[in-house]
Amino acid sequence: MAPEPSVEIRPENPTDGFTIETLTRTAFATHPMSDHSEQFIIAGLRKAGALSISLVVLLKEPILKEAIVGHIAFSPVTLSDGTTGWFGLRPLAVDPIHQGLGIGKALVKAGLDRLKNRSTNGCVVVGPKAFYGRFGFAQHEGLKLDGIPPEYYMAMTFAENIPVGTVAYHAAFGAVE
Repeated sequence: MAPEPSVEIRPENPTDGFTIETLTRTAFATHPMSDHSEQFIIAGLRKAGALSISLVVLLKEPILKEAIVGHIAFSPVTLSDGTTGWFGLRPLAVDPIHQGLGIGKALVKAGLDRLKNRSTNGCVVVGPKAFYGRFGFAQHEGLKLDGIPPEYYMAMTFAENIPVGTVAYHAAFGAVE
């Protein structure tokens, strides 16, 4: 019987950029809500020094080489009410061959744990409630993101209150190449 592969979550390193770009492009290739700019967003955040948390899942197979099969990015967001210390979780990518194995769930948990350890105030996310709701993300009427239907926009507070206002992601989220 062949040994089982092992999985490691670690921060991205300087040599991971191309692999993360390829993984992200592949993961979002058929996503119905994607404009296929996610890899450019990550590169823009990295270049601007705004990629606050960038984690990869490394699959280590006994016979094969190690492979990055998942990535998650967190970057600072601004709020119109002046609240600080908030971050956006976006994007999250898992290689399609490895989806459904808990890799995305492990990345979200690891990333949120790191955010909480930094004494941040909260995190926002764009995505399905069925997935992100299990981590504590919920819709909040007073917190908005222009252009995103409310059912796909959620927040989680690590402090006392959810701010009221409009959220803006980093300028890199406008990247198209």
